Amino acid sequence: MNSLKFIGIIPARYASTRFPGKPLAMLGGMPVIERVYRQVTKVLDTVVVATDDERIAHVVAAFGGKAVMTSPAHRSGTDRCQEAYVNCGADADVIINIQGDEPFVQASQLQALMACFDDTATDIATLVRPFSADVSYEVLANPNTPKVVIDANRCAKYFSRSVIPYLRGVDPAQWPHRHQYYAHIGLYAYRASVLEHITQLPQSSLELAESLEQLRWLENGLTIKVGMTQLQTIGIDTPDDLVRAEAFLKSQCHD
Repeated sequence: MNSLKFIGIIPARYASTRFPGKPLAMLGGMPVIERVYRQVTKVLDTVVVATDDERIAHVVAAFGGKAVMTSPAHRSGTDRCQEAYVNCGADADVIINIQGDEPFVQASQLQALMACFDDTATDIATLVRPFSADVSYEVLANPNTPKVVIDANRCAKYFSRSVIPYLRGVDPAQWPHRHQYYAHIGLYAYRASVLEHITQLPQSSLELAESLEQLRWLENGLTIKVGMTQLQTIGIDTPDDLVRAEAFLKSQCHD
């Protein structure tokens, strides 16, 4: 891993449907995008914000970060990462995609992603978090928390908004006790050549069915290595999430 060159790219759109302008929302007296950036620079020397809005670019420049302008037409953060990587002129082996609404992303999570590339067969890396055995079935079944099935080599076999695997003959309330389920954490890392390749692939049938872009990659035979994390971060999708994040930040300061 030490011989590989990594770059962190943080996609940050202004026009979020549920929370317009969220990268610029203040969290503990600091813009959300700055908190994300500072967390990532604890691990990576090269970090770039990929944005489609000059307001975000100006804020990034003001705190000393680097921003790259990208098209507003991208369908996903993966597509935005590819354009930003090309536009910034970097020469990296692996691009790490860190969502711009994850101000509490931890160094250990980024390091777990990076370690996946110790395996030369890894095309893409992502993270999973084991569900606790005492979680309720309702939490497990939440379609907004995709589940992952992994193999003995810790490669992803399938992602689904449904609960997978199905435990035949077992009361669903007992499923979390009877099997180790994994929640998907939306951090990705890609070899540079793989990132270019996947952004040129057409959307696949499974991707369209579940609205999960990583299924396109599996359908096209790519190897997605999985890193493990026990940490549950707070992503900011709505103004209510920002309130929760503020409370979490204050609790951390008081510990």
